[in-house]
Amino acid sequence: MLSRRTAILLPLAAAAIPARAAAGKMSLCIHQNTSLAAGYRKSLEGWAKAGIKNVEITDRMVDDFLKTDTLAAANKIVKDLGLTVVSCSGGQPDLFIPGATQVTSLEAWKKRCEQFATFGVERIYSPAATTRKVTMDDYKGAPDCIRQAGDVAKQYNLRAMIEFIRTSTFISSLTTSLKLIREAAHPNVKPMLDCYHFWSWLGKMEDLDLFHPGELAHVHFQDVPDMPRELLDSTTRFIPGDGVSPLVQILRKLAEKGYSGSLSVELFLPEFQQTDPYEMARKIREKAEPVMHKAKVA
Repeated sequence: MLSRRTAILLPLAAAAIPARAAAGKMSLCIHQNTSLAAGYRKSLEGWAKAGIKNVEITDRMVDDFLKTDTLAAANKIVKDLGLTVVSCSGGQPDLFIPGATQVTSLEAWKKRCEQFATFGVERIYSPAATTRKVTMDDYKGAPDCIRQAGDVAKQYNLRAMIEFIRTSTFISSLTTSLKLIREAAHPNVKPMLDCYHFWSWLGKMEDLDLFHPGELAHVHFQDVPDMPRELLDSTTRFIPGDGVSPLVQILRKLAEKGYSGSLSVELFLPEFQQTDPYEMARKIREKAEPVMHKAKVA
């Protein structure tokens, strides 16, 4: 027979089980760059048919769609297909670095934030691309630029994210990204992680320990082929599970750091981008989901 204390505590323990089970769980997502040739509507329709629920839309795909249709129609497609837009790409050059380009990029960033906010999305990111030679003074001025981008995002209830990229002469590593974001200390600016940029360049597994619990806002999920890093470029990204990245270990570490968001597969190989979106999504699920299950994050 249960004691009175046990009877009281049992409902509380049962309620806590789902919360613990959900910790570190992640969901598969596809980035629109992966099906670039299909266009806005067909990419989303194909993925939905393959069982994808979470998507990441891009400024380029939306712009192409708006040449012949409306923003309201773009939103309706997402809603009718039962999809959730978890993030969006609003990339602007030199957005986080002082100079004349930053001023114009900040204006364009504002328009993107206003546009994407209509989808009910919570996150928008820009790669740390730069058009010029970087100096130490640029790093000193970067936190203020980051705060400006964060202020704009905040106006539209968006969380701004900086994507470090291996080709950037400004922010090409997780360590630099975290340093500048923390110096900026803006509540609406968070780090994101692109598995390809991380593992194909300067990333080390121990760098993931630098994340504060709950700090990571979004993840791009790809694999790295077995070839010299010097020969890698944007097109050499592989479907998760087809390369040599320690993705299981990476996902486990991210789960330990409290990440429970989407894993957005972003690929640039023309072979992938020109594949029928339904078939592409099906291949991604067949290869990526076993990796997620092995890491115990699915």
